[in-house]
Amino acid sequence: MGLVVRDDGWRMPDWLWERIEPVLPAPPPHPLGCHRSRVPDRDAMDAILLVLRTGMQWNALNATGICSSSSAHRRFQEWERAGVFHEIWRQGLLEYDRVVGIDWAWLAADGAMTKAPLGGPKTGPNPTDRAKKGRNVRFSARERGSRSGWRMTGPTATTSRSSSRP
Repeated sequence: MGLVVRDDGWRMPDWLWERIEPVLPAPPPHPLGCHRSRVPDRDAMDAILLVLRTGMQWNALNATGICSSSSAHRRFQEWERAGVFHEIWRQGLLEYDRVVGIDWAWLAADGAMTKAPLGGPKTGPNPTDRAKKGRNVRFSARERGSRSGWRMTGPTATTSRSSSRP
């Protein structure tokens, strides 16, 4: 028996399960026709939501007793490919818009894309952004005999000068 033996507030309420269950795809047939019975969909969804809400590792599910980590992760991947979570999100937005209302005229997005502030001729090409200049700051505990040394190199460089600090 696992650590979760009763409904302790982490499990999905019945009203929510009634809305999610119709969105789930039919289980795929087993290639051999016979196998262990699948973990119930509700247990798998409880386990997935527990991982997503707490940030716990998938393997920690084994101690909870809700569902095995491998079953939950496999079902998560299966449902993600089928678009289940996208559809749950879409239906949730529509329901929120119906009940509370979403002001679609006012939306905000945030992001940043900048070049390295100290970029220059010593900065090498960054392979992840098509040879645009970038920087890579590394700390070495013992570089050239010093007790500590900061160095800035191009992302693909293997050697550079140590800082001038002792």
